[in-house]
Amino acid sequence: MTQIMNADFAYCDGDIETNRSTTTPLGAMIEQRYSRRATLRSGGGAAAAALLGGTMLSACDGGDFDSSPTVVSIGSSGSTTAGRVVTLTAEAKDDGALTAAWVQTAGPPVALSGANTNAASFIAPGVSAPTVLTFQYNATDTSGQIGRDTVSVTIAPAAIGFAAVAKNKNDVVTVPAGYTVTIGGRTGDPIAAGVAAYANNGTDTNFAQRVGDQHDGLNYFGLSATGTRDDASSTRGLIVQNYENILTQYLHVGGSTSPGGVRPESEAIKEIEAHGVGVLEYVEGAGRSWAYVPASSFNRRITPNTPMTFSGPVRGTDYLVTPYSTDGTAGRGTINNCANGSTAWATYLTCEENWAGYFRRSGDNANRTAKEITALARAGVSSSTGSYGWSTVVAADSGNTLFRRWDARATTGGTATTDWRNEPNQFGWVVEIDPYVPTSTPRKRTALGRFNHEGCWPGNMVAGRKPAWYMGDDAQNEYLYKFVSATPWTANDAAATDRLAMGDKYLDTGILYVAVFNANGTGEWRPLVFGTGPLTASNATYPFASQADVLVNTRLAADALGATPMDRPEWTAVNPATGELYLTLTNNSSRTPARVDATNPRAYLDPPSTSRSNRNGHILRLREAGDTTEALTFAWDIYAFGAGSDLDPTNINLSGLTADNDFSSPDGLRFGRASNVSGQNKPFVWLQTDDGAFTDVTNNQMLLGLPGSVNDGGTRTVSNADGAGGTVTAVTRIGAAPGGNLRRFLIGPVDCEITGVDSTPDGRTLFVGVQHPGEGGTPTAPTSNWPATQASGTAPAGTRPRSALVVITKNDGGVVGL
Repeated sequence: MTQIMNADFAYCDGDIETNRSTTTPLGAMIEQRYSRRATLRSGGGAAAAALLGGTMLSACDGGDFDSSPTVVSIGSSGSTTAGRVVTLTAEAKDDGALTAAWVQTAGPPVALSGANTNAASFIAPGVSAPTVLTFQYNATDTSGQIGRDTVSVTIAPAAIGFAAVAKNKNDVVTVPAGYTVTIGGRTGDPIAAGVAAYANNGTDTNFAQRVGDQHDGLNYFGLSATGTRDDASSTRGLIVQNYENILTQYLHVGGSTSPGGVRPESEAIKEIEAHGVGVLEYVEGAGRSWAYVPASSFNRRITPNTPMTFSGPVRGTDYLVTPYSTDGTAGRGTINNCANGSTAWATYLTCEENWAGYFRRSGDNANRTAKEITALARAGVSSSTGSYGWSTVVAADSGNTLFRRWDARATTGGTATTDWRNEPNQFGWVVEIDPYVPTSTPRKRTALGRFNHEGCWPGNMVAGRKPAWYMGDDAQNEYLYKFVSATPWTANDAAATDRLAMGDKYLDTGILYVAVFNANGTGEWRPLVFGTGPLTASNATYPFASQADVLVNTRLAADALGATPMDRPEWTAVNPATGELYLTLTNNSSRTPARVDATNPRAYLDPPSTSRSNRNGHILRLREAGDTTEALTFAWDIYAFGAGSDLDPTNINLSGLTADNDFSSPDGLRFGRASNVSGQNKPFVWLQTDDGAFTDVTNNQMLLGLPGSVNDGGTRTVSNADGAGGTVTAVTRIGAAPGGNLRRFLIGPVDCEITGVDSTPDGRTLFVGVQHPGEGGTPTAPTSNWPATQASGTAPAGTRPRSALVVITKNDGGVVGL
């Protein structure tokens, strides 16, 4: 998803009316009561008004007190929306000591905090319609006599609870009023004992024990107080995050040296180790302040040098044979890790995206077969140097293959065990990681195919049904895929302790499908199975030899099946209530008027660009037939079209976006967790951008949406001017206009991409990745100084920017965004 151009290397990724008050009005009913021991002046017993950004309710409306010498209570009933904090207050008067207690008497059960005090609070639960909750306040005196009163609150369905953040180009992370931003792990921060603090001047080494660069997709995994898996823990957990790429101008003292020649070993190893994945323990401290634990035993870096094992149909085949693994069962590392996924048994799925450009290969066609040449070209393995020139390193140890492996040229007279011709086949996979076991060996799941994996998101898991994972291939005119396991889901497997064995069970055997979209709003999944249809040895374009061949060359197989080319299929996300799939289509500079279709219907001018293309992207959604992951057909429409609010509403700004929600180049995507209000009933979705078309107006951003369902809108005819006086039309299916149900929540610092998002299970803490701030700068003139600017908006001149994780909490303790 990153789009980077720096002085050292040309690396290109993938473009190959609502109430905005923060309080809730209270009802006006006020009632005074008098005990026989104390007569109070008017208002003297008023409830303490502890207001926590939501609703303050005080005990009232109860029946008459008996002669017990205990209570005076005053208050009112009220209403609020799901996910907001409600505070119950009361006051009791007596000549002696009193014991207070709140008890819920009606409505969906909630967890009361401070139940044995005069002020209790709770988070309003998720509801699908207005629902009344009732609470009783009891005050007991030393003789055991009790005074009681009750209060009720009506909970409405969840709604977006903040005013839209205005577009800006500030060098800070901007969030709505009432929220706090904390900086988590930054590029270079140490993650093991004894590792020096990061100097951030290019002299630092040992990235195998530091936070990597360019933070991307992430997931939170809960930890108990004793350090075991706890899916409900919202105060301690492991964050697993991808480190997609690097900014070499800031990693080295003066930027990289010899970018076009032989690279120094010290620079190359730093660059390699700064890629990959990290596992960091995070803990909530005093005042809900979060921080990572630098010396946690769970902390781990998984780099392009980390040993891996292969599983699934391609394991042990000739395609994976290298000098490192002569039997084709093992490999080293993972690279260009972009989006992600997860499993119900609590493992992390990291996805290898733009891996092809890292290899040096061109010039060896004479030593390749015709099939190999076709396969390498379709995968994009064609560079004459590799993205960072790592293969040019002349290592001090002549037997060191950490650098030689990036030279994938087939040598004259060589074989797969004497040169690195097959090393590209070791990348482009989904990799499963057990975050709870730092010594475990990650597994590359070959049944899920090999391409520019952007993400791998699971469909909703239903007992007895075969589970599925949805995957985009992030490049222009590539495809959407679905892997359906051969094994029906058993709910008890979610609690398995041998988590990678569960991956063997569900991810190593099954069928990989590719999507074909029809103009009438329907579609079908076509299986990539060797021996069926065109996937045979008689295929003229590429004669397939086996199922392993199909999976190694997934793109060629999908081509043969007639898959629908899409506008850079990136992140996938699944609505936890409906099972509907959402897919971000970031943009496509090669989508011309002559090539529009129903699912990619726009090719237009968006100044200052002078070419017609889909410059702003859109978000497609899909509903499986019968709402089952096993379905072979589906319905689709487009949830929202990216565009500036000032663009033509008839043919470009089709979703009617406004200054509060206009966006461009949608990328990161995630629904709220089903464990809290944001993912229940009608779930909310976080939307992140990776944009270059809109950066003259605003830095990249994150929005919160409350989407509807597939086919909640209608059809629309889009007219695209062809630049020669004519027009090309496409009829598409568009969802209901988002309106106030899509709102800008966050703006990032200069030159950044906002990417990667998850929350704690309770939804009260949000984790967000900020990638490559200042990517357009130089070592001596950085264009951003973030995150050093976050506290005050300024930093010392020349401060180098760093990618980082940010932690966002709502000051009143409620669910973020609601």
